[in-house]
Amino acid sequence: MALCIGLDIGTTNLAAIAWESDGGRLRGAWSAPNEARRDAPGRAELDLTITQRQVLDLLARLRAELGSVEIAAIGVTGQQHGVGFLDADGAPVARGITWQDQRAVREPLPGGETALDRYTRLVPGPDAWYRLGCQPATGYLGPTLLWLQAMGQIPDVTGARACFIPDVAVAALIDAAPPCDPTDAGSSALFDIVSGVWDQALLSALDLCWSLLPPVVPTGTIVGELSPRAARATGLAAGTPVAVAMGDNQASYLGSVREPARSVLVNMGTGSQCSLLDEAYGRLDGVDTRWFPGGRYLYVGAGLFGGRSLAYLQELFTRVGRAFYQADAPPSLDAMVAAAAQVPPGADGLRCEPTFTGTRQDPSARGCWSGITPENLTPGHLTRALLEGMAEAFATLYQGLAEALGPRERLVGAGNGIRRNPLLQALLAEAFGLPLTVPAWGEEAAVGAAMSAAVGVGALPDWAAASALVSYSQQA
Repeated sequence: MALCIGLDIGTTNLAAIAWESDGGRLRGAWSAPNEARRDAPGRAELDLTITQRQVLDLLARLRAELGSVEIAAIGVTGQQHGVGFLDADGAPVARGITWQDQRAVREPLPGGETALDRYTRLVPGPDAWYRLGCQPATGYLGPTLLWLQAMGQIPDVTGARACFIPDVAVAALIDAAPPCDPTDAGSSALFDIVSGVWDQALLSALDLCWSLLPPVVPTGTIVGELSPRAARATGLAAGTPVAVAMGDNQASYLGSVREPARSVLVNMGTGSQCSLLDEAYGRLDGVDTRWFPGGRYLYVGAGLFGGRSLAYLQELFTRVGRAFYQADAPPSLDAMVAAAAQVPPGADGLRCEPTFTGTRQDPSARGCWSGITPENLTPGHLTRALLEGMAEAFATLYQGLAEALGPRERLVGAGNGIRRNPLLQALLAEAFGLPLTVPAWGEEAAVGAAMSAAVGVGALPDWAAASALVSYSQQA
């Protein structure tokens, strides 16, 4: 039996799990709020020194509760698209900028052009995007890097290079700037996911220096060992193998889907995705094609709606309480869902489009509630209409994927935004017309990271063996 640790550096929370490769048993899970967030209007940043401290603290908690068991390997995953900067020893030299950041469309460059507009103007023709698997968007490493360069804000530190946010956690464990893997590199809008290399023609057209970018190694590669310093901070054994970080969308799929050919995954954390796996590479309008371990491709309809959409409504209710009733405590999400469950289907005519911060294709799009009447202007109706709008948006993403890749027989729901919301589970099952199942374990992305580490050290023979260990406990 090999006991592997999985770490997930999420937008809202950090999580760690201990997972057995023999039988797929989850031995425990630990989490903490992401204390590194430093958000401001139009900007989403992280104090990465705090991220590294939190990673070590979380592993120390895990070690204290598990006892002196042997850990075979550590895997890492986390939020995709964003960028950080590390020195050669793995120490952060600037704040991280996450996928939620808007500066590439809201803060013009000298001359008045936005970074995203310049990015799309300078590329050598429309075919340049084909092998990247995605269209550039604000918050992606590529456009953000272009903005930083144009504004003279690339860190002036010898040997510093760009990284993805979960790479910062790996760096904290091995005391070195690590390589990245294709699942993260492919979220940058700078990486050819078919050839598996940084796109030199694109980098030249954008006048971006390729030496700023990390080397790319296969998912599951062991990139270092737990350093003596990290071992002292966590109580884990120095020399424990550490795998390269992988993107959270692919990690969640790996930790959630037992039968890829029959399944569609909907995942909801702070953001949201609808994902189908296929053997062949291709491009679909409005869909990201992402590299997946084993040389396969994950077709992903990514929505900017998700748990944060519910959080926006929760904040509205909090402001009402603060403004009129001197009530500082926000209503719980459970209470909001319970109120929504008392409202009939259709929310008495109230409808919601949950695109409050735009879409990948149209960042200027905005959400709305429509069909408002005196009778349905209640907290329960607002919440139910939002949940119904989210379910419909997921189903719309799936319909486009199914038309191109074929329909699936099983709907899998992952992420705490679905796991903890039975009403949304039922709404998704109805919108898709498929039974919805939920993995037996929580923290699916962290489990996927542990699976990657298990493959990396040979505790599992391949990715198919990892998928075969997934089991389900709930059905809606």
